[in-house]
Amino acid sequence: MAGTQLLKSRIRSVKSTRQITKAMQLVAASKMRRAQEATKASAPYTEAARELLAGLATRTSVKSHPLFAQRPVKSRLMIVIASDKGLAGAYNSNITKIYVAELKADDKAGIKNKTITVGRKASQLAARLKDTEVIGAYEELPDQPDGNELRAILDSAKSRFMAGEVDAVDVIYTDFISSITQEAKVMRVLPAGFDDTLQPTPSNDVTYEPGTTEVLDGVTYRLVGAQLFQALLDARASEHSMRMIAMKNASDNASDLIDDLTLEMNKARQSAITQELAEISGGVEALSE
Repeated sequence: MAGTQLLKSRIRSVKSTRQITKAMQLVAASKMRRAQEATKASAPYTEAARELLAGLATRTSVKSHPLFAQRPVKSRLMIVIASDKGLAGAYNSNITKIYVAELKADDKAGIKNKTITVGRKASQLAARLKDTEVIGAYEELPDQPDGNELRAILDSAKSRFMAGEVDAVDVIYTDFISSITQEAKVMRVLPAGFDDTLQPTPSNDVTYEPGTTEVLDGVTYRLVGAQLFQALLDARASEHSMRMIAMKNASDNASDLIDDLTLEMNKARQSAITQELAEISGGVEALSE
């Protein structure tokens, strides 16, 4: 009977865990739908921004602008976007693998680097590493960051790039492809217009009024900001999707474990009943002799 009671206790414990994971799955699914709608709504604007920046980068008058300046990369800034919480499957580990690989590549190439972290998990990781200098850490950002939060990250990257402290700014994030598929990747946002996936056609130069610098200062800042904002939206949608799937798998595994424990408990109970019947039969035979 001691074995049966132990199995009953384990079944109750697993059922309690399953209730928690099921609730977390439903919460993540609800957040994922809202985050998915947000990232899909802004995706066309961000794609247009990428194409516009790539096109501007081909113009002679634009290449001299500080935000479009392409220099040999001797130092770069990485903006690492992870989550504040765990229990999201491989979400944070995928970001960690790419981030560490980039640090090793920089170290091998003799490139210095700085890091801005978004999310508690990214901050904890960067704090344990000695290969980078953390110049900013942002935690508990909402699913859709407001202008102040986004501007703080963007201003920090822009000021260091224009001052020549870094020669490139990369964002390490998880691209939201679908609720099933997400891909951790690196995206370069500065110098502006740098995009290996686009092949813009060089166009004739144009005249900017009131001046090239005045126009590009505002336009480039907004378009680069749109890319960073899209990365934050994609990262959050990916996080909720992967947490939803992880919690669903945990709930399914808990159900399977409950079935196995129940079967084991029934076998133990049947074995105990069989033993009691055998003892009763033995006692009856002993009395009848």
